Amino acid sequence: MRSGSRFLITAVWTVVSGAMMTLGAGTAERTTLGGPLKLLDQGSFYVNGAVTTNVPNSEIIVNQMYVQYWIPEGRNRLPPVVMVHGSGHTGKTYETTPAGREGWATYFVRQNIPVYVVDQPGRARSGFDPSRISQARADSNPALLPAFGGFDNQRAWTVFRIGPTPYVPYPTTQFPIEAKEQYFAQLVPNTDALLAGPGDTQRVNALAALLDKIGPAVVMVHSMSGSQGIGVAVARPKLVKALVTVEPVSCAASDSDVAAAFNHVPVLAVWGDFDDAFIQRGLAQCGDLVARANAAGGTAKLLHLPDEKFVGNSHMLMMDKNNLKIADRIIGWLRDKVR
Repeated sequence: MRSGSRFLITAVWTVVSGAMMTLGAGTAERTTLGGPLKLLDQGSFYVNGAVTTNVPNSEIIVNQMYVQYWIPEGRNRLPPVVMVHGSGHTGKTYETTPAGREGWATYFVRQNIPVYVVDQPGRARSGFDPSRISQARADSNPALLPAFGGFDNQRAWTVFRIGPTPYVPYPTTQFPIEAKEQYFAQLVPNTDALLAGPGDTQRVNALAALLDKIGPAVVMVHSMSGSQGIGVAVARPKLVKALVTVEPVSCAASDSDVAAAFNHVPVLAVWGDFDDAFIQRGLAQCGDLVARANAAGGTAKLLHLPDEKFVGNSHMLMMDKNNLKIADRIIGWLRDKVR
């Protein structure tokens, strides 16, 4: 080959390579959620595991909880935030949104707040106890099998207030309906029905074990995990620096719970848009907790987003299009109230 030809090919390849690199850089920039994460550490571990021999001659770990964490390079005075998902979901709830936007987990980290995201015991990466399934098969007794709760796509759409009927959105919805398949892919069965012992007790125990390991933290719960937020605040009142309860199934707390925890553990209850029985019950119950906590000398607030001019938020408001604006309200409250 003549040197001129070699030079031409080399020149062309240089131009093409540069164009490809530019395209790659542009693509990376377009898909970057918020720029590089500056981390001191990142990893995962388990807490609350116990050995069981429910199956003869076989030992397995049960009741364990998977924890993934991000520790930012920069730190501010806020303690870590533990993020707990609800029914039919996993820790993915707080990660990248269905539409590919930044989720709360990494957004909080960008505000220099350490974040711990869990898969509840018996769910997803935390695994489940298969002993009852094995026993049902061995005994040919399907009555031993638990009923797994969860959501199909249609029920998730209506129960979580994306729209009034399946696949018909509310006109003002903030939920990214164009990414509904990405959301539906997140839904999982509630295999925590196989937990050894009362499920809510095991979930509270796991959160308490996590706080025992990492130290004081803010606990953020959502939907089904609402009662676990109350439970761990009462179980570890010196380690729960604040409770952020996002559209909880339950805000129920006894007077003794308030005296044990919520006279000094700050509480923020966050509720979205669209009026239904779930919203009405939740606002009343959480409003009652907020009132009693404040009366006992505590710090509590009911954040009803429509009152703050946030319109169209679903039950999955951490995935909604205005999720980061809501996160800013939560972070601002924590910075103001958590000591």
